[in-house]
Order: sequence, then C-alpha cells, then structure tokens
Amino acid sequence: MKFSKNIYNMAVLIEFMAGSALAIFFHLVLHSPEIAYSIFGIGILLSLATYLIREDLEKTRHELIGQYHQAHEITFAIARISDAECHTKAEAMLSGIKRTIVQLQQGFIPLDETEFYLEGAKCTDLAIRRLKSVDPISNGWHTRGALVNYYQSNMRALERGVAITRIFVMSHEELAEPDAQKILFAQYRDGIEVRIVFREELSTAGTMSGRDTNSSFDFAIYDDHVVTEVFQLNGTYFGRKSSQAVNVDKFLRFYELIEHSSNVIAVEDERIILPLHALNPST
Repeated sequence: MKFSKNIYNMAVLIEFMAGSALAIFFHLVLHSPEIAYSIFGIGILLSLATYLIREDLEKTRHELIGQYHQAHEITFAIARISDAECHTKAEAMLSGIKRTIVQLQQGFIPLDETEFYLEGAKCTDLAIRRLKSVDPISNGWHTRGALVNYYQSNMRALERGVAITRIFVMSHEELAEPDAQKILFAQYRDGIEVRIVFREELSTAGTMSGRDTNSSFDFAIYDDHVVTEVFQLNGTYFGRKSSQAVNVDKFLRFYELIEHSSNVIAVEDERIILPLHALNPST
C-alpha cells in the first residue's frame, strides 16, 4: 500500500517534469518560445487534471472498501468463529436479526412487552378522537403492571372525550366465566364501548382481509394513524407498532370486518349478556 502510494505521488512529479522538459526543448533547441509556453501551460493543466482524477478514484475506492466491509461485517465476524456450537448459535441469532430487519422494512417497529404497552399508553395519551381495539378476553387488566398503566391511559383518554371501542374475542363458554364477566363489566362501567365477537366467527373475517386466520386478534388503532399489534407466537418481541398509512389501512379494514361480526352487549344485574339473551332469557 505504501509502495503504491509512492508511485502515485511520483506520477505527478514525472508528468510535470516531462511537460517542463518538452517546453524547454522547444524554447532552447527549436527556438519557439510561444510553443514552449503553450506546452508548459497545457502540461501543468494535464498534470492537475490527472491528479484530481486519481484523487477522486482513490477516494471512491476507499469509500467502496469501507461500505463493503460494513455490509459484510457480521458475515466476516461469524466466519471467524471456529467453535461449531458457537457458530450454530451465531447463525440462529443472525436469522432472528434478519426477521427483525424484514419487520423494519415493512414499516413495523418490533417491541418487547414493556415497550409495547408503553407505546400503547403514549399513543393513547396523544389520541384526540378515537381508539379502536381488539383484544382477547385475558386476565391481567387490573393486575399486570404494564397493562394496568395502559388501561389508566385509556381512562385519561375517556376524560378528554376520546371514544374507545374495545371488541373482546372469546368463546361462548368464556362469556359465562366469572373472570371474563368481571373484565367486561369493569370496562363497560368505566365508559368504554364494549363489544363481543366469538372466536369461531373470525375465520371468515381473517380470510376476507387476506390475513392469517391464526392472527392473535390483539391490536389497537389510534386516531386511524397508528397501529399496535401483539404477535401471536412467543419470541424475542411481544408486538409491533407502525404509523405507515398502508399498514394502518390494512388494520382498519380488518377491524371493520371484525366489528361487523361483533355483538353489542347488555347489562342485567351487573352481568354482561347479549341483547338476544336479555329479550329471551330461556335461549
């Protein structure tokens, strides 16, 4: 590298000396001062031009080498792992990173559980009109710290006049369970518009929306501008967030299909029932 740099520096000197020598030859030997001055000037300009071109090529070469090493940094690092077990672990980690990058390319930000509910609380605090939510009928609304804080942000939003609709996904049997009744009634009492959709009715909605019918059916849309979704399967991340219009529009369409399949509720003796059951208790 040092030898190449020396040749590069000498090339500029050689070009200058060659042009000067030719100019001196025309001036002293051929007695043509006008031509000599022209040759000398042109020689200097050519030397300067070739110098600048070589500088630009050298700079570009260094940048390309840097970008190449940066792009293959992880690959080179894994290639230097000699232990077979460590190498397998590294490849598994790299596979997870690739999946995360795919999420980012699609406009989704992966989040762990604490980050997920924190982002949900922030989005709720910024909401000014509407929060649309689809949730499984799971415990923890009033016991799990992160979920409690998220629910408190829902209460603050209601106080500001934000409309909240929460569609709970459950089975017919779960509707009769005491824990489910407690969750439904508490949110209904707090001012949230509570609706129910039965899990067996959601396969059609998933197919029509072009989504995986094994979806977690656990997402929220804030002012039709931001969406958060819980991943169905356990993994490195708990859920994801996106504010890209194309992603939000997909979830809006999916929400409309679920809402169309959902049931309004009624309250009877502090118990959540469906209006049909209220009108005809024998059914």
